[in-house]
Amino acid sequence: MDKSELRKVYKSKRKYLSPEERIEKSQAVTSRFLTFLDKHPEIAHIHVFLPIEKLSEIDTFGLVEKMAARGCHLYTSVSDFATGAMQTIELEVPFEYELDSYGIPVPHHAHTTNGNAIQLVLIPLLAYDLGGNRLGYGRGFYDRFLDSLGHEVIKVGLSFFSPEESIPAEEHDIRLDFCVSPEQLYIF
Repeated sequence: MDKSELRKVYKSKRKYLSPEERIEKSQAVTSRFLTFLDKHPEIAHIHVFLPIEKLSEIDTFGLVEKMAARGCHLYTSVSDFATGAMQTIELEVPFEYELDSYGIPVPHHAHTTNGNAIQLVLIPLLAYDLGGNRLGYGRGFYDRFLDSLGHEVIKVGLSFFSPEESIPAEEHDIRLDFCVSPEQLYIF
């Protein structure tokens, strides 16, 4: 399948998860990621995506609360769809937010930062494969964001589903280091 077909398949798979299944799978991913963090206490600066509910993304709000309770320094980004860039902001928990025109949660009273301290980035995705290639929504936001950080970070995808054997990848696509599914932590 090409990228366009895979996007359709995985958007449909997400759409047909019941609300209960999404909650259960999000909680399983949260638990598995926190177990990963327990094994890596040196990781304290984490960039997390806030979920787009209308796209049935993994709910990261519970994960944000748990990481903050552990003393992690949290960051997220505000997307500029005109330029294709993401502006990094510090995330102070608890926080209030509003949805932008795309349904992305945007925290109130956020402070921008350059992202130099970020050690790990949690990445939303539709699909991924056994080689760490990932399939997003097709706009390249995270590839550009990761490149703009100017330093190596640990790249962790969060997924409701198991990996594909292989998905198409372009030269500019940045691979994952890990992916967390409800059933397993994949290492690439």
